[in-house]
Amino acid sequence: MKRPAHLVFIPFPAIGHIVSTFEIAKQLVARDDHLFITVLLITKLPAVEDDQHKYLIIDNTRDSSVSSQQRIRFVNLPEEAGPTTASSFSVVEDRKPLIRDAIAKLADSKATRLAGLVIDMLCTAIVDVANELGLPSYIFYTSNAESLGFMLDLQRLRDESGGKHAAELMGPAAELVVPCFACPVPARVLPGILLDKEGAESFLSHARRFRETKGILVNTFLELEPHALRSLSDSQSQTPPVYPVGPLLNLKSNDLPQGRGGDHANQKSDIFDWLDDQPTSSVVFLCFGSMGSFVEAQVREIACALERTGLPFLWSLRQPPQEGNWIAMPKDHADPKSMLPQGFLDRTAGIGKVIGWAPQVAILAHRAIGGFVSHCGWNSTLESLWYDVPVGAWPLYAEQPLNAFELVKELGLAVDINIDNKDNQVVVNAEEIERGIRHVMKHDSDIRERVKEMSQQSKKALMDGGSSYSSLGRFIDQI
Repeated sequence: MKRPAHLVFIPFPAIGHIVSTFEIAKQLVARDDHLFITVLLITKLPAVEDDQHKYLIIDNTRDSSVSSQQRIRFVNLPEEAGPTTASSFSVVEDRKPLIRDAIAKLADSKATRLAGLVIDMLCTAIVDVANELGLPSYIFYTSNAESLGFMLDLQRLRDESGGKHAAELMGPAAELVVPCFACPVPARVLPGILLDKEGAESFLSHARRFRETKGILVNTFLELEPHALRSLSDSQSQTPPVYPVGPLLNLKSNDLPQGRGGDHANQKSDIFDWLDDQPTSSVVFLCFGSMGSFVEAQVREIACALERTGLPFLWSLRQPPQEGNWIAMPKDHADPKSMLPQGFLDRTAGIGKVIGWAPQVAILAHRAIGGFVSHCGWNSTLESLWYDVPVGAWPLYAEQPLNAFELVKELGLAVDINIDNKDNQVVVNAEEIERGIRHVMKHDSDIRERVKEMSQQSKKALMDGGSSYSSLGRFIDQI
């Protein structure tokens, strides 16, 4: 009789990483009756002033289809009693002893065979724990294959050049040529951290640890990123086996943070009553992720652009966190009028709706949505493709400019609104925003046709015999 196998997942404590982890865990147990999974949750982050992040984590563990199977278990790691650093690179390192103790206890179980650790792309310090306990380790890369390849290519180039950082590796046109991208990558779309020597070293240290593992699971699918996946499978890349297993999407989420249901439930009802009254594919939806927000000057330019288009719009407008609180999420405005041009809400009352928190997945699924102005976070990108909604690319931080560059320049699946990575220091004017919105809402564009085709491919990839279905099967066979 086949002995049950046990995998331990360690997600980075950010909502996009956690949701993807839950989704792949559900797919794995659905595919193999002898597989058990434990997810170790870091439930508190430094610099978070309220419990919103924690509510989101807890809410996304409540899935009846999972609990009924009783083969996925969530373990909340103890919160740190002492001071912790406010750095994304040290938040896992600080908790490594707690994670090691939790895994060691699981390893002592006689009921199942501990088959390995599946470690988030930002949790590579835990590779040391796997090595110490003699366990195989795998990386779960929650973003796309091109950013994975870029990270590995840049790490290799940096090491081969004796430690040069990205700016020093650029050619005369301020571009970087790397195998995973079909086009040269301009400096203007690089994550800011890569242009800083110390920051780049911290970031690229993750890539070195990737190469020490037995494989990398990536939230993408072959039909979306064939060039990058071929590059990663090249023997010269010295990359462990890569398993494209996406799109991993939580399409059944109620989007209501636990403990915050009352106001948000009412707001959700109001949003969909309004959407139900709009024509099919007529509304442009603006939403910039759980951590996306703008300064007042930029908000006013967006408002001006929306008013000038005359198009129906649904705009998720959030209040920026206090300066210096790097990981706190924006909140809803107590009074959005204070940020908007005088009279804007009155003048657009017939065609537009300004909201705070947004149930993004459900909105994208609504027939009235015809375009999506987005920060190009990878989960949001996959959701928009799944629901056949063209994107206006406006990345804000981290790898989002690279995602946007791929979507706009390489895949032809998005419209460029502002893909330059200026860390939001430059205000994008209303004319540029208006141009981008009008383009993304065109009903006969080549981009809309390509998005429609890719939407179909994304669903086929997960079906029996599809590319991601088969890739996940190869991973299961390997463990």
